[in-house]
Amino acid sequence: MGVRVTTGSVADEEKAEFWSAMVSRTLVPVEVHPLTGRPFDGLLESHRLGYVRISTLEADAARLSRTADLIARAPRTEPQVGVGVQVSGRAVLEQDGRRAEALPGGLVLYDTERPYAVDFPERFRTHLVHLPSRLLGAAERDLRLAAGTAVGPADGCGPVLAPFLGVLAASARSLPAPVGDLLAGRVADLVSAFVAHLVAGRATDEPDGPDEHLVRRVREHIDRRLGDPELTPERIARAHHISVRYLHRLFEGEGVTVSRLVQQRRLEACARELGRRGRTAPTVSAVAQRWGFVNPAHFSRAFRAAYGVSPREWRSLRNDEAG
Repeated sequence: MGVRVTTGSVADEEKAEFWSAMVSRTLVPVEVHPLTGRPFDGLLESHRLGYVRISTLEADAARLSRTADLIARAPRTEPQVGVGVQVSGRAVLEQDGRRAEALPGGLVLYDTERPYAVDFPERFRTHLVHLPSRLLGAAERDLRLAAGTAVGPADGCGPVLAPFLGVLAASARSLPAPVGDLLAGRVADLVSAFVAHLVAGRATDEPDGPDEHLVRRVREHIDRRLGDPELTPERIARAHHISVRYLHRLFEGEGVTVSRLVQQRRLEACARELGRRGRTAPTVSAVAQRWGFVNPAHFSRAFRAAYGVSPREWRSLRNDEAG
């Protein structure tokens, strides 16, 4: 089920407030400040594809602000990463002290957990994609490094990601739920690549030290071997010719233990697979085993602790949302 609203039938003096409320209710709470003296005109269309929400905003010049106060007052929700694809007009994003401008065809990335503001100096049209940040498999440090930055339509991932998201936004309303679920996985993969591209671009000015390079190698090693139930800190350390103590010291700065990271990445993979619809959906136990969980009871407890529901309830909720 999608959302489509315009300010067309709203009284002139209430148009901006109405559009702000709809954007806040559908995406994340923001304040909208029109930048013209005339009655505000805006359109919002939004659809959910599995765990991804893709929206199109078209409106008069305005400033959209997500303040620390709005974040503090809002009900606690899962952290989200947003990607903006500028279709027409300009967007100037400010987050974490950075300022990034996106021209038509350009992309920006932002983190909804921290304050940000976007200025649209003239009438604009943009596609916004929101998805849980945990599905990207990126370290929190990398997300902070990437947020508040942009790429042009011909740079890096731009020529791939921007057209794909544009077509997806245009066709989202007509996609069958199973197709939308599959495409959500591709969106997560592409946004992960976008984050990696942004981080690599910023690292050219501040190259990674040997520890940062090793942390990346370890993370890649873990992601390639999630299905191996013997993926332990001892084996990971041995594969990289370092001690277990040094391995744990490397990840102290990441804010997560190695064992916790392995479990987190396995749970994310299980959540993605369980959220997909299909005629021959695998059993919960089969999904758990495929991603390295050997004890069904342990998997169920860990999944509930991470997502607040059992694996079966998660599957049911995702199917209900898609339907």
